[in-house]
Amino acid sequence: MTQTQPSASAPVIEFRGVEKSFGDNTVYADMDLTVRRGETLTIIGGSGQGKSVCLKMMIGLLQADAGVVIVDGKTVGEQDAEGLRAIRQRVAYVFQGGALFDSMTVLENIGYALREHTDLDDAGILDKARACVDMVGLQERVLQSMPSSLSGGMRKRVALARSIAIEPEVILYDEPTTGLDPKNINRISAMIMKLQQELKVTSVVVTHDMPTARKVSDRIAMLYEKRFPFVGTAEEMWHSPQSEVRDFIHGTLREAEARHGA
Repeated sequence: MTQTQPSASAPVIEFRGVEKSFGDNTVYADMDLTVRRGETLTIIGGSGQGKSVCLKMMIGLLQADAGVVIVDGKTVGEQDAEGLRAIRQRVAYVFQGGALFDSMTVLENIGYALREHTDLDDAGILDKARACVDMVGLQERVLQSMPSSLSGGMRKRVALARSIAIEPEVILYDEPTTGLDPKNINRISAMIMKLQQELKVTSVVVTHDMPTARKVSDRIAMLYEKRFPFVGTAEEMWHSPQSEVRDFIHGTLREAEARHGA
């Protein structure tokens, strides 16, 4: 678990009475959630529960049907294009597949947002990219590589490097360990913890992987039946008497045993 102990009085993201549906499929109904400044909050839940929808609503890629989503005091649904742009400059989104531009080198991928949002020249962008890949444990020579030549774990780390290049206050991770082997899962988990501690960012991690959630989280929010019936520490979750929490934990343990041939 991370060492940061954020203040309970300093929320950076809030969901208040949020409702969201896609056609006849109701994803959220009167859903509330608070993300405290400086913490790592992990959202867990079964497939199709709407975990990634939650992240997209934080930066206005999706809008609430009712209720409000507030980021750093600003109601996301009330922002115009310029307001959303300002939020997205402060909140980095690490997509599940990395979402790297295949036609660009790693350096060009990292430099893309820097060219859009800063006044750095080519030399400044190169220096920034070098620092970012070093922070995620990659060597400088990777900057000239194309994403297609990299392993899945390396692409995930390049996506992390790109996300921190703009010096965000919040990093959103959408299933950051999906499709990786155990070694790379541990590496990415360590990266999430390192970035949170060294950069003092607020992190929101969406995952279905309970070991990852236990390792990186200050708090865990379990999405179930369109709401978050449990929000607390990993230990509180592990010892929770709530039946839905116990069912989820034991279900993930059975999945882990099946993957390892137990």
